[in-house]
Amino acid sequence: MRRVRGVRLVTVLAVGGLSLALAAGCGKPPEKKADGGSGSGGQYKACMVTDTGGIDDHSFNASAWQGMQDAKKDDSKVAIQNTQSSSEQDYEPNLTKFVNAKCDLVIGVGGLMSDALTKVAKANPKQKFAIIDASVDLPNVYSMQFNTAQPAFQAGYLAAGMSKTGKVATYGGVNIPPVTIYMDGFWEGVQYYNKAKHKNVQVLGWNEKSKKGVFANSFTDQNKGQSLTKTFISQGADIILPVAGGTALGTAATTVKSGGKQSTIFVDFDGCVSAKNYCSTFLTSVTKGIAAAVQKAVEGGQQGKALTGSYIGDLSNDGVGLAPYHDWESKVPAALQKDVTQVGADIKAGKITITSGAQPK
Repeated sequence: MRRVRGVRLVTVLAVGGLSLALAAGCGKPPEKKADGGSGSGGQYKACMVTDTGGIDDHSFNASAWQGMQDAKKDDSKVAIQNTQSSSEQDYEPNLTKFVNAKCDLVIGVGGLMSDALTKVAKANPKQKFAIIDASVDLPNVYSMQFNTAQPAFQAGYLAAGMSKTGKVATYGGVNIPPVTIYMDGFWEGVQYYNKAKHKNVQVLGWNEKSKKGVFANSFTDQNKGQSLTKTFISQGADIILPVAGGTALGTAATTVKSGGKQSTIFVDFDGCVSAKNYCSTFLTSVTKGIAAAVQKAVEGGQQGKALTGSYIGDLSNDGVGLAPYHDWESKVPAALQKDVTQVGADIKAGKITITSGAQPK
């Protein structure tokens, strides 16, 4: 696991298998090819279909595309291409388009693409596929999943320890496992802190036991993110975990104006790297090793390795983790930093059991 470092009102921006917002526009965004990405000349052609957040989402899709770019950079025999989905209705035709384009590997980004990819993969058993944040049990599909409940648990513990009001909050984009896995981990981390420290920090917006919570019903509506954030603040929350893609940028835009009273925990990517303008409000980031997993899959395919079965990134294999605290390094007490690190070690050692049913198996 990455070394953790790190709010007062902390906001966890989580994509949860879904991506941040693409700039507003009409119609389907243009597809991109990397330079020399034609797949000609005996090259291994890897093709990626994004979810609706777009390739430049600063998080989920961008991480996957970075992995493909890294594979191309390290191996001149790799050619890469992507196409972007404007809606869920684009998934199946976009996947089929790449099958017809003779791509060696077709990668679907996001759990929402699971049904479409399953259908296309069944219809094309000789075509190799991969999917991120879903498990598709077919011999021609390689599944890449991430147990983000583990670092989100640490983030919940951290948030509880940093809270000055005794209330933290979370909300999701939609109620699906790649989203609620973060919310579950965060919720459990707060409960663990309460038990260990004899505190009663409350979580608004989600209850893992009842499965009831707050959802924006959007992964792109930043105004909705701002509205929900202001509501939570009015209810006394000083740490907020939005697992809502681009909607969560509305939360960061709100907390960054607070002068340090409110902050954000980004998800998937280190927010201070991918969304630098909000770095001052990021306590830490719950990260997924999407880029590394995609790069390894593409390079393995090019080398003729079988791409089948599944990969699960967790704390034990550094597939997930917490980013540095950056601007909050000096604000998080050393004892709390030590506790958060120990919590991660105890999760890896099996001393702490996370019960979220959304965890990949």
